[in-house]
Amino acid sequence: MSRPKVWITRLIPEKGLDLVRDFADTEVWEDELPPPREVILEKVQGKDGLLPLLTDKIDAEVMDAAGPQLKVISNYAVGYDNIDVPTATKRGIMVTNTPGVLTDTTADLAWALLMAAARRIVEGDKYVRAGKWKTWGPRLMLGQDVHHATLGIIGLGRIGSAVAKRARGFAMRILYYDPEPREELAREVGAELVDLDTLLAESDFITVHTPLTGETRHLLDAEAFRKMKRTAIVVNSARGPIINTEDLYAALKNGEILAAGLDVTDPEPIPPEHPLLTLDNVVIVPHVGSASVQTRTRMATMAAENLIAALRGERPPNLVNPEVLSCL
Repeated sequence: MSRPKVWITRLIPEKGLDLVRDFADTEVWEDELPPPREVILEKVQGKDGLLPLLTDKIDAEVMDAAGPQLKVISNYAVGYDNIDVPTATKRGIMVTNTPGVLTDTTADLAWALLMAAARRIVEGDKYVRAGKWKTWGPRLMLGQDVHHATLGIIGLGRIGSAVAKRARGFAMRILYYDPEPREELAREVGAELVDLDTLLAESDFITVHTPLTGETRHLLDAEAFRKMKRTAIVVNSARGPIINTEDLYAALKNGEILAAGLDVTDPEPIPPEHPLLTLDNVVIVPHVGSASVQTRTRMATMAAENLIAALRGERPPNLVNPEVLSCL
């Protein structure tokens, strides 16, 4: 019996690669940068399964190029806005993701950004390396207290609630905005549901943990920044386009808000000549929310297990579109 054919769009941790290679005839794109569009359209041809990253757009054109035998798209990510899920469902293609495993790791990173922005860690490091540190001073590198401050969480899902749990250790007042009430979860983490305007107006720190949708694109724009405290610090470890980048730059430059910490940007990666990078009051890291050895390895095994289960004709552990099962 012939083995299924699989294409993986980037090198993932070895444990996941080994699982796929033991089960299927596997091709892997080994460059550090994402495969160009024309390469994707070429490499997917005749494949039974795809294992893409969130940087790879998997739409109807890609599915057409793959052919009718394509059974599964196993995303190496929690989010799946890079995949046209409705089209995949209509074609009987299972779509999977890697939820849960990166919750705490990403929450840790959100807190690292929050603390770094609040206490000017990166700015201070640059100051020392530039030889500017001459003495202790009562006004040197003054930042903002985190303890007893008000934290506003946009999106109280897995990651948002993990961030809230950490906030309790700082004795923070926790507000959240979410179209879903999530009352039980809110009680568990001690968060208060408010409307978005209230959250923007009352929060000292605002952290974004909502999916990217038509409704959340540019949710934080010039109007939103004007509603915030001038001492507010904004953190985004969800998706870059949830924040209007140009409006964020203007708000930071003009002192409408105090600072920002970003794991994601729009565009991504952010060009080195982008004006946002000229500001000292923003900390930007290269989308590393889940970037721990343990978490990325577990993501790889989950993506591999999802892929293999689907190719065996089984229900994958993390199926995004369960309605597809009625089409099979």
